Amino acid sequence: MDKIIELINKAEKINELSKEEIILILQSSEFDQELLNAADRARKKFVGDEVHLRGLIEFSNICKRNCLYCGLRASNKNVDRYRLQPDEIIELARKGVSYGYKTFVLQSGEDEFYTIDKIKYIVEKIKEFDVAVTLSIGEKSFEEYKAYKESGADRFLIRIETTDKDLYEAMDPGMSHEERKRCLSDLKALGYEVGSGCLVGLPNQTIESLAEDILFFKEIGADMIGIGPFIPNGDTPLKDEKGGDLNLSLKVMAITRLLLKDINIPATTAMETLNPNGRIMALQSGANVVMPNVTEGEYRKMYALYPGKICVNDTPAHCRGCITGKIQRIGRTVSNTKGFRRK
Repeated sequence: MDKIIELINKAEKINELSKEEIILILQSSEFDQELLNAADRARKKFVGDEVHLRGLIEFSNICKRNCLYCGLRASNKNVDRYRLQPDEIIELARKGVSYGYKTFVLQSGEDEFYTIDKIKYIVEKIKEFDVAVTLSIGEKSFEEYKAYKESGADRFLIRIETTDKDLYEAMDPGMSHEERKRCLSDLKALGYEVGSGCLVGLPNQTIESLAEDILFFKEIGADMIGIGPFIPNGDTPLKDEKGGDLNLSLKVMAITRLLLKDINIPATTAMETLNPNGRIMALQSGANVVMPNVTEGEYRKMYALYPGKICVNDTPAHCRGCITGKIQRIGRTVSNTKGFRRK
């Protein structure tokens, strides 16, 4: 039997691979479909056929950071900036509940307008709708994370982006890799469901470091992992770089499913930017979550992380109907729960 098939079978059977074994699978292209199929079987076995929808509210595109790959970077003068007031954010969630969402992801740049009290107010009000709340608002102190948790936040997303310290610090000027890891460790200690993830295809990223990323997710006991291809943005210093590959992103995601069998994995929007069927491909390769955008109007276009972002002209109601149809067409169902990790 081919060595790669043996490794895929091993991963499916015991949910373990060494760094060297992950590298071999990522480097080979002969049995990619077998890998994705194995991840799909693991997904079915451990988390079932339900797809969790999380309503995404992109409430501010103002960011103090200057990450080289991100269209929202502070130095980008070509972005129309916006921030929603707390009550506007709460209203978007209220409408989202009427579309059937049981969980919301509140995402923004690192915008210091939103004090601890403002975030607490937003979380407390949204929790009154009997939904789960995920925050994705960047690096904060232990005390801030604790305050958000006490106000009812259930989950927190903060991508490591890459476990390669030198690459991370080159891509994220003025930021520290240790500080990023400190955030993840604080969130875990406070009892959040912790989400992280990586960008696939960053300039100078190696297959070895992608293997380390996957093992890092396992090591920190992550509950959610978002994996997406790097898409160069014309308004950033990386505008002329090649960008990530959908197939490699799917493979990293598939191995993550095989090793962290019962976690939640979103089919990321960036995948659909590279292929009109990208999110469905992801759902058939280990993913079990989709995050439709419930932000309204012009703001959808203005949250421009990368070019070609899908669905920017759609309404939240249209997005909900569209993704539900796609999910049902592949024989899966939309969950009506809050979508916590089932360990």
